[in-house]
Amino acid sequence: MTAYRAPLDEIRFSLRHVADIASLAELDTYSHADPELVDSMLAEAARFFEEVVAPTNRDGDLIGAVRNADGSVTSAPGHAKAYTRMVESGWNSVGFPAEYGGGGLPWLLAIAIQEMLTSANMALSICPLLTQGTVEALLKHGTEQQKETYLPKLVTGEWAGTMNLSEPHAGSDVGALTTRAEPAPDGTWRIFGQKIFISYGEHDMVDNIIHLVLARTPNSPPGTRGISLFVVPKFLVNDDGSLGDRNDVTCVSIEHKLGIHASPTCVLAFGETGGSVGYMLGAEHRGMRTMFTMMNVARLSVGLEGVALAERAYQQALAHAHERRQGRAVGASAAESSPIVDHPDVQRMLIDMAACIAAARGLCYRTAEAIDLAAASPDETTRRFATERVALLTPLAKAWPTDLGVELTSVGLQIHGGMGFVEETGAAQHFRDSRIAPIYEGTNGIQALDLVERKIPMRTGAVLHGHLNEVSETIRSLESQDDLEVVAEQLRAAHAATVTAADLLLDRSLRDPVSVQAAAVPFLEMLAITTGGQILADGALSVRRAGLSQSVCEQRALLARFFATHRLSEVPAGLVRVTAGAADLSAARASVLAR
Repeated sequence: MTAYRAPLDEIRFSLRHVADIASLAELDTYSHADPELVDSMLAEAARFFEEVVAPTNRDGDLIGAVRNADGSVTSAPGHAKAYTRMVESGWNSVGFPAEYGGGGLPWLLAIAIQEMLTSANMALSICPLLTQGTVEALLKHGTEQQKETYLPKLVTGEWAGTMNLSEPHAGSDVGALTTRAEPAPDGTWRIFGQKIFISYGEHDMVDNIIHLVLARTPNSPPGTRGISLFVVPKFLVNDDGSLGDRNDVTCVSIEHKLGIHASPTCVLAFGETGGSVGYMLGAEHRGMRTMFTMMNVARLSVGLEGVALAERAYQQALAHAHERRQGRAVGASAAESSPIVDHPDVQRMLIDMAACIAAARGLCYRTAEAIDLAAASPDETTRRFATERVALLTPLAKAWPTDLGVELTSVGLQIHGGMGFVEETGAAQHFRDSRIAPIYEGTNGIQALDLVERKIPMRTGAVLHGHLNEVSETIRSLESQDDLEVVAEQLRAAHAATVTAADLLLDRSLRDPVSVQAAAVPFLEMLAITTGGQILADGALSVRRAGLSQSVCEQRALLARFFATHRLSEVPAGLVRVTAGAADLSAARASVLAR
C-alpha cells in the first residue's frame, strides 16, 4: 500500500495558474494571504495530513465506527486523536471569519487544505465538511445570540455540525418529510421525528454536536414551502456557554455501508422522551432556502472528494506501475520483464488520470475563487459576476469530479490488475469510498436538473454564454501555439457543440420541459468537459506567460493535448444525446420499464 503524499506542486499550480490566489491577496479582506504565508501553510498542512491523518485511513476502513448498546458511537481507532490534533492545529478554521476565531483566509486556500485532508482520510473529512456547512448557515441566517452561542466552538471544530434532511420515506424528495416541530411556551420548539443517513450524527470526537433539522410547524403548507429549519444541539448550552442537559436525540443505529466505514452514518430519533429542544434558524417556512446555504457550500466540498480520491488512487496506481513487472515492452531487453508503466495502455490510463484530476481540481478551485470574490470584492459588478459564476459552476463542480472519482478509482484498480481486486492492496478502498460522492448533497442527476432548469436560464442565458465566451478567448490564445494546435481544434469543436446544445435547451425550456430534463445529464457532461479542457489550456498558456521552465511548460502542454484528444473529442457526440429528446424514454416507460 502506497503512503499518501500531498501533491503540493499540483495544488500550488492550480492556486496560481488556474485560479488566481495572488489577486485575492490584493483584496483588503485577504491581504494577509501573501505568497510566503500560503506556501508555508501548504507545506505544514501536507506534513500534518501525511503523518497524522493518512495513517488512520486503513483502520477506519477495516474496523470503522461502532454503535454501543447505550446509543453512543465509538469512532474508528485513531480518529478521535487525529481529529483533536487537527482542531488544536487550527486546520478546521482556516477559511472562517476571524471574528469567531477563524483564520479569515480565502476559501480557495481552505479548499486546497481540505483536499489534502480528504485524500488522507475521506471518512474523517466528512465531519468538518458538515461542520463548515453549519457555520455557513448560522453566519447567514442565525440571530446574534445563536452566532455567539455556537459559532466560536464550531469554527474551531471543538463542536461539530450535521445536516438532517432525509427520512425513511423521503430521500431527495425533501418536501415529503413528516418530522414535526411544536411550539413551546418559552419560545423554543419541540422536535419529533426520525432522520436517516445523518453523517456523524453521533460520535465521540467532540463535546457537542449541533444538528440542523428540517421539520414542519403546525398548519404549515404542503411540500417544501412548509418546511422550517431548527438548531437542535446534542447537549443544551447554558447562558454562560457551558454544556447543560442532554437533549432528546438518540442514535438508533448506524448504517453498514459500501465504503467510508469510519464515518458513522446514523439513524437519529428526535423526541422519543418528550421532544427534542430546538431553536428556529431563519424565518418560519424558509427552511429549504436556509438549508441550501449549507448545501451549496457542501456541494463544492463533495466535488473535491472526487478529486481527492482520484489523486489518492493515481498515486497508488503510479507506484504500482513502476514496481510491477510483467511482459516485455516493445524494444525492451528479452532478459527480463518490463515494469508495466512501459506499456502504452498503462501509460494511457495513467496520463488520463493525471489530466482529468488536474482539470477537475482546477474546476473546484475556480469555483472557490469565485466564492471569495463574491464575498470580498469591493466592486459591486465583480461581486455580482462572481455570484453568478458560483451558481453556474457549482453543479458542474459537484457532479463531474465525483463521477470522475468513481471512474478513475476504478481505473486505478485496473492498473493493479487482479491485485487491485484484493482488499489487502488498499486500492479497492478508494473505489468503494468514492461511490457515495455522486449521491451526496443532491445526486448528480439533481445537479444536472439544477443546471438546465435554473442556471442556464439565468439572465436568459447570458451567464452561461458569458462563460462560453471565455472559452472562446482561450481558443484564440491557443491559435499562436503550434504544439497546442490539437487543443485549439478540439476545444473549438467542443465549444461549438456546447453552444448549440445550450441554445437548444434554452429554446425548449418553456415549451418542452420533459426533453430538457432528459438532456440534463448529457449537457452537464458536455459543459463540464469543455470547461475542463479550457482549464488545462489556460494552465498551459499561463506557465508560458510566467516564463517557467521548459519542462513545466512541456508537462502542461502534454496534459492539455491528451485531455483534448481523449476527452474533449467526445463532447460533440454528446450533442446527439442532448437533441434526442424524451420520446424514447416515454415509450420505454410503457414497455421496457413496465412491471
